Amino acid sequence: MTVVYVDSFVLLNLGVNYLLLACAGKLDGQPVHLGRCLLGAGVGAAYALLSLLPGWAFLGHPACKASGAVVMLLAAYGRSDRLLRVGGLFLVLSCAFGGGLLLISMVRDGMTDIGMLNPSLGMRGILIAAALSYGGLSLLLRGEFSHGGKGGELIPLTLSRGGRSVTLVALRDTGNTLRDPITGRPVVVVEGEKIRALLPELPHLDGESLSDPVALLGDLEERGGLRFQLLPYRAVGVDCGLLLALRMDRAEYGRVVCRNCLTALSPTAVSDGGNYSALIGAES
Repeated sequence: MTVVYVDSFVLLNLGVNYLLLACAGKLDGQPVHLGRCLLGAGVGAAYALLSLLPGWAFLGHPACKASGAVVMLLAAYGRSDRLLRVGGLFLVLSCAFGGGLLLISMVRDGMTDIGMLNPSLGMRGILIAAALSYGGLSLLLRGEFSHGGKGGELIPLTLSRGGRSVTLVALRDTGNTLRDPITGRPVVVVEGEKIRALLPELPHLDGESLSDPVALLGDLEERGGLRFQLLPYRAVGVDCGLLLALRMDRAEYGRVVCRNCLTALSPTAVSDGGNYSALIGAES
């Protein structure tokens, strides 16, 4: 007779599902929202619990499992244009994680007499393994699969700050992988001179001052008020550069609405012909 502790079972599924959903999104370069990923993980945990109840054994059918995974992905990422890519990564990660746990169990405990693996890792061991996998993959491969997405599209971008707003033309750029170091969301890059209306405190903001962001930041800190930061970047011909950045109250582009959006100010034009004046990541 198998005894299942419901609280441990649900917590284990919730933790592992969340880490798999979040890792799939990060690998694809998707913005990962804590609440939505927890909702998707909760759907998966509830599904797993129901499958243990008498009369619900049909949930073990592959078609039901596939449907449950789709509902989890929809809960976590909504109607994303790249839901199929995220779903594929989620499937691959789930299979890889399951295989990794079996391998660890085999090496640690060997096989039982009936040819089954001895599941002695326990909830703590499984969660630690999932967390380590999540951290390692997110660090090494973040956004690695994002470059195959839609790029080259021109869309309107509206930035808002302090009750003011400006609308620019932005390019979905597959090469723009700048990330907010705090939230992990894509960074919007704009020509600094184009958003003077949002920064009345800096009437003399221009390309010359932005070309030396370290000196400009020091000057701004002496004045107080605006909270800027330096954002490192790499580009063709630039091994390690810095951009001045600050947070906008709101950024809207396409179907994306991003609050407290980190926006980097470019000292030079971002397009050769002037067709656009901002860059956003292709995964946004």
